Amino acid sequence: MNARYGRKPHRAIAVVAVTAMFVVGCGADEKAGADKPPSQASAAPQKSSATQGSPTAEEPAETLAVLKGQDGFELTVNSAVRDAGGFLTIKGNLKNTSEKGRAVPDSVRGDETEVLKHGTSLGGATLVDGIGKKRYYVLRDTDGRPLTTTGLGILSADEAVEIFMQFPAPPPTTIDVSLQLPTFEPATLKLS
Repeated sequence: MNARYGRKPHRAIAVVAVTAMFVVGCGADEKAGADKPPSQASAAPQKSSATQGSPTAEEPAETLAVLKGQDGFELTVNSAVRDAGGFLTIKGNLKNTSEKGRAVPDSVRGDETEVLKHGTSLGGATLVDGIGKKRYYVLRDTDGRPLTTTGLGILSADEAVEIFMQFPAPPPTTIDVSLQLPTFEPATLKLS
């Protein structure tokens, strides 16, 4: 009987030890990060809890570009951010501005066989660096899925969905790129 109960304190000690290492590790990260400048995300002012749930109290997102598409679709780009991994992520929303529900055109996914297998997406989007004379395609994972919003279907009248697209980042010297999406007018984005 003692051998059976003798294991429980060891397990409890192990759990306490792992928890203590985790807590100490978290504290060390905070101390190590104290000397580093805050990132853009952490430098942004935090909203009070009273305004977080209220859509009318939120600040409107910055608009970098609006691409007009067929049948009343609009793609609004709110951010184009380079990350340390060499990627450029574009975020915004796709909106049906017409007065009736419409299906997102299949052609926005492009015509690559691998992308077609994964349903309606923004996989046909490209970035064009006119000065560098280079075109960047939406990245794909190892299964050929585009690294962009997928599963786009029918949008009701005046409905909007949040979207993202991830590309290889152009060189830091590239400031302007043209965002192109099938059935939409191209738009120029300024990269920081």
